Formats: sequence, structure tokens, C-alpha cells
Amino acid sequence: MQKNKNNPLFIASLILAIAVIFSLASFAVAKSEGTSTEKNLKNQNGQVNAEEHRSTVANFVQTLLKTASSTEGGIGQEVRVIAQQQNDSDATTTKAIEKIQSRSKIKTFLFGSDYKNLGALRSELVQTRNRIDQLNRIIQNATSTAEIQTQIQTLEEEQTKIENFIKEQESKFSLFGWLVKLFSK
Repeated sequence: MQKNKNNPLFIASLILAIAVIFSLASFAVAKSEGTSTEKNLKNQNGQVNAEEHRSTVANFVQTLLKTASSTEGGIGQEVRVIAQQQNDSDATTTKAIEKIQSRSKIKTFLFGSDYKNLGALRSELVQTRNRIDQLNRIIQNATSTAEIQTQIQTLEEEQTKIENFIKEQESKFSLFGWLVKLFSK
């Protein structure tokens, strides 16, 4: 039997395949958009929001700077440097989160998540983990460290939220995401 592109069965199969792809795309977009109540619940359950992250880091930096200025000895300067580095890192992290969250649902469905910005977030996570380790080493030598330990715990919780955000973004279904991943490495 010869396959002919003018064959009605071939044309019907092609139309059916296109219809299935578009209906899957519509379903995925509708499912991923959700309601505002669902989005608020996700944020309460540990999801990342760029504004919340910015606020958390700003509070962290302000508290560290206040603690650094009231701490005597050499650790005050070290804490101040770490606070400034974290403040600088916040701009990069917030921008990456905003770009990932504002990505078109259809684009995400077709090509996958924004792997470039997810990589930037991973890089910032590593740098923040190094800063937390530095702070932990610094407070071993200090006498009054309760406030710094509280801020370290807050920053670690924020790190966990970002890690969960990255995992959620990477696990989104896409038609050609595997192809984009292949060429992005």
C-alpha cells in the first residue's frame, strides 16, 4: 500500500494529532495558571515569591548590619562584609525569580523552564550557603550570637524555599524541554 499525502486517512490522522497537541497545551496552561487563592496557598506553604524574598533578605541584612555595629572586636567587620555580599546577591536572585515566574505558560509548556535563570539561582544558592558557613564560623568565636543565629536560620529557610522553587520549575512538563536541556549543557 502506497502512502500518499493526499490520502484522506493521512490528513485525518494529521489533524487529529494537531488537535491532541493543542488540547494538551490548553489543558496544561489552564492547570498551571490556577486561581489566585491557590497561588496564595502555595506561597504560604513555602513557595518563593520575589517580593517576599527581597523583604526577607532586606531584614536579614539590616539585622546583621545592626548586630555588626553593636558587636565589639573584629567579627563586626566580617559580619558587615557578609551582609553586604548577601545584599548584592539579592538583586540577582530576585531578578532571576521574577524572570522565571513571568515566563509564558505556553513557552514553558513547549520548551521547558527558564534553565538559564534556574542556573543563576543555583549559583546564588551556593554562594549564600558559603556565606552561612562563614557566619557559623564567625559566631563560634563570639560571645553574643543569638541574633545572628536567628538570622542564619531565617536565611536557611529562605534557601529551602528557593531550592523547592527550582525543583518545581525543573519538573514542569514540556514537549521539547528535553531538547532545550540537551543544547543548554
